[in-house]
Amino acid sequence: MVDFEEFATARLPALMRHALVLTGDRVLAEDVVQEVLVRAHAKWGRIGVMDQPEAYLRKMIVNEFLSWRRRFARVTPSDQVEVPQSDRPDHATAHADREALRAELARLPRQQRAVLVLRYYEGLTDAEIAETLGCAPGTVRGYAARALATLRIEAGRPATASLNELAGGSR
Repeated sequence: MVDFEEFATARLPALMRHALVLTGDRVLAEDVVQEVLVRAHAKWGRIGVMDQPEAYLRKMIVNEFLSWRRRFARVTPSDQVEVPQSDRPDHATAHADREALRAELARLPRQQRAVLVLRYYEGLTDAEIAETLGCAPGTVRGYAARALATLRIEAGRPATASLNELAGGSR
């Protein structure tokens, strides 16, 4: 069994990226991860002996994110997306694309956003997403279809732009 402090030190960046993609807000992501780590620390004797403690914490992060609004009502999605003025490839364009995608994801209802993040960023199957969210695989497919339809801004633009880019790279 790995020590909680060692685990948290080693996996905190990956957990933060996961939460950032879900929330679309760095401050909220930090709050969600902090809350999850506090609860995980109290239960580390049980969590630390699991085969995949990080997967368990990721599920805790998803659950915390989904319940956050009900408890604190802190997130106010914005329906305005700033479009980059130039299509020249440079670091600013990549940053602007990530920000635009974050803003678009923020417009989605929490369940739909969670489905897209779990599918395209985490690479989970519909069955795994359904297990994580506690719903049927058909419900997951419905959430995904509605979310992708909402994200289609222009004809021909792929709605599933790389969610890996949201977190600033790969896990």
